[in-house]
Amino acid sequence: MSASRFPFLFAPSYRLPAAAFGVTPWTAYVDVDDEHLTARFGLWRFSTPRSNIAQVCVTHDYAWLKTAGPAHLSFSDQGVTFATNGDRGVCVQLHEPVPAIAPFGMLPHPGITLTVADCDGLAALLRG
Repeated sequence: MSASRFPFLFAPSYRLPAAAFGVTPWTAYVDVDDEHLTARFGLWRFSTPRSNIAQVCVTHDYAWLKTAGPAHLSFSDQGVTFATNGDRGVCVQLHEPVPAIAPFGMLPHPGITLTVADCDGLAALLRG
């Protein structure tokens, strides 16, 4: 398989808060190839082998205050969210936590939510 790129879907209300943190359509995307899932979200990066993916589902209805702007940490489960809209995203649960937002990998995350334009396509590919 060649690499597939999934751009993020930017809702108008998310554009300005995201841009303030360097998150734009040019700096936010998800790449998937045979071996890895890699996400870029402005200054933040997330990468894991596809073999580390335990579960994938499409979720929806995110609160603007909890998701707009920079990458967000969930205090309830330590997951990370890369969000550019509050409508839909792909939630990826991992076998082994992976760092994404804390310096030097100090805080690994058991999962990530990605609000790409083609949630169904990304979820299907990762379930593949």
